[in-house]
This record gives sequence, C-alpha cells and structure tokens, in this order.
Amino acid sequence: MRISNDTGLGQHQVLEVVQKTLDYIAEAVSMGNKVELRNFGVFEVKIRKARVGRNPNAPATNVPIPPRAIVKFKPGKEMRVQVIKLTPANQGSAPKLPPPA
Repeated sequence: MRISNDTGLGQHQVLEVVQKTLDYIAEAVSMGNKVELRNFGVFEVKIRKARVGRNPNAPATNVPIPPRAIVKFKPGKEMRVQVIKLTPANQGSAPKLPPPA
C-alpha cells in the first residue's frame, strides 16, 4: 500500500514488480550466486558442515547430520544501524516498536 501511494502505481502493479524481484533473487541464490542489494543486505549460499546431533527422545543416540547448503543473509550497514536502535536500554524491558504504517 505504501509503495503504491508513494509511486502512484496500482497495488496490482506493485505486487507484480515486488514478486518478480523476489522470484529473481530466489532463482539467483538457488543457482549459487551471491545477490547484493545495496543498503539492504547480501544473500548468499553457505555450506553447513556435517556434524553429529542428538535425538531428544533418546539422548544417548548420536544422529549424523550431513552437510547441507543454506541461505545466509547479512544485513547492510543502514539496516544494521536502524535495527541496533531497537536495543533496549534495560535488558529487562522489551523494545518499543513503531506502529505499522
């Protein structure tokens, strides 16, 4: 709604553009490419090493977990600066989030 209001485009057009953008990002990452969106962040594929896990129902049982590819997101500097502002002054209090627009 905000993008539609800010740009003058119809909501349906905005939805199509945003969905296509996300589809192309997902496609690029699924091919192993790194996708960098300036001032937002970076999506990339990392390989998680094989490890041994535990079955919570039978803690004595080791479960081998094979290596697997995961998507990692690293926020850009501007996003990190904005998010760090949410850090509460007291560790016991929850951050006050701005109302949704």
